[in-house]
Amino acid sequence: MQKIIKIRVGLFLFAVMIFNITSAQEQFHEDLFDAYNDFKEASIEKRRFTHSQILPLIKKFSEKEGFTVKKVGESIEGRTLNLISLGTGDTNVFLWSQMHGDESTATMAIFDLLNFFDAEAFSEEKQEILSEVTLHFLPMLNPDGAQHFQRRNALGIDINRDALRLQSPAGKILKRVRDSLDADFGFNLHDQSTYYNAERTPKPASVSFLAPAYNYEKSVNKVRGNAMKIIVAMNKVLQEYAPGQVARYNDDFEPRAFGDNIQKWGTSTILIESGGYPNDPEKQEIRKLNFVSILSAISTIANKSYKDIAVKKYEEIPHNDRKLFDLKLTGLTCELKGNDYILDLGLNRREVQLDSLHYYERGYIADRGDLSTNYAYKTLDATGYRLIKGKVYTESFQDIAELKKEDIKELLKSGFAYVRLKELPEQKFSDLPINIVAEDFEVSDALGANLFLQKEGELKYAVINGNLIDLFGTEFEINNALILR
Repeated sequence: MQKIIKIRVGLFLFAVMIFNITSAQEQFHEDLFDAYNDFKEASIEKRRFTHSQILPLIKKFSEKEGFTVKKVGESIEGRTLNLISLGTGDTNVFLWSQMHGDESTATMAIFDLLNFFDAEAFSEEKQEILSEVTLHFLPMLNPDGAQHFQRRNALGIDINRDALRLQSPAGKILKRVRDSLDADFGFNLHDQSTYYNAERTPKPASVSFLAPAYNYEKSVNKVRGNAMKIIVAMNKVLQEYAPGQVARYNDDFEPRAFGDNIQKWGTSTILIESGGYPNDPEKQEIRKLNFVSILSAISTIANKSYKDIAVKKYEEIPHNDRKLFDLKLTGLTCELKGNDYILDLGLNRREVQLDSLHYYERGYIADRGDLSTNYAYKTLDATGYRLIKGKVYTESFQDIAELKKEDIKELLKSGFAYVRLKELPEQKFSDLPINIVAEDFEVSDALGANLFLQKEGELKYAVINGNLIDLFGTEFEINNALILR
């Protein structure tokens, strides 16, 4: 009887301990989220930046007590790769970002994390973390790709498909660092398309996770299982701040990929994909989600609370799906080949790169027909509306200055999506909510992303370069219109 009582008391005390840890962690996450702006790295405000912009930040940490910065190699074009380490714990946690040069969200978050560990706030929590773990950050693994904001490196190699041959310098460095650390946990930090959604929901997959498979059978051993547990903990945190906006990436085994192989080599690997978030083109909200969720994971690793998480909860996270548009018009009446049809239109805006730091958007119709199983960041029920193609204004303006004197709103209300200029600017886009074209420009017969919605004989909405404009609303701002020659 005494033995049974002792067991029950022991179980009760264990339950109390777990409850206390969980409650403290939840409070820690809430406080982190509220205090985020105190740690956000102010020198990086947009997702397009180059190696030269992070070098002063790396140098800053090389001069700070408690931080160690080590050059671990160079890229093809001679840009340095640096490992920033801190902590004294026996558990090694290795985080690397921007293996693909145009996937920069987590690089921003890494410098926010470093600022957090350098700040005076949360001293007790940080001491507890850094006494248990040693953190190693390798930001911007592909600086040559980042220089041109492109996925591949200067050799045209996808570094994330070079884990076996190791022909890219960055690939060799990544494996060497992982092996030298014999890292217990690894965070493989990426970006994904903003058109991914959480399966069967209209919610964007703002963050998607994956515990990569290490074989074709998708077996789950202790190493992969621990990665799944960490992901479950991160998902729980993110549901507080982005409910329904977390998904699970496809786990088909890719034998050439680093995530799959690092899992295979014995490091519990968590892949994070930063996707889309409403009205967040520069991914600053998702940067914040990265910051909070990664810190929560590090805390979970440090206090070992992940060990009590059920692996099966990983399977409860919805799959990634790709059924989002920027704009969806439903039930629109369209005249095609002389007959009326009821169609849904799905419109997206493609980024057109000007240089490594600048881009503009070009709208296009991504799909049409029955799109009832698709979703969008913005949806308009166009039942009862008729599609009217945009026209070119009959007169030509001399230049932009003369055009700006015109009432653009009235031009749009009259169905004009294009205006002709005698002197076209050199750039390819305009911040005016109407397209600018050469004097000999003619509208194509093809259905495009510049159109109007008419109801009861009156134009109610315009779509200019894939942006929806309420013609009777107060705001006429769009991301950009086009300048066409």
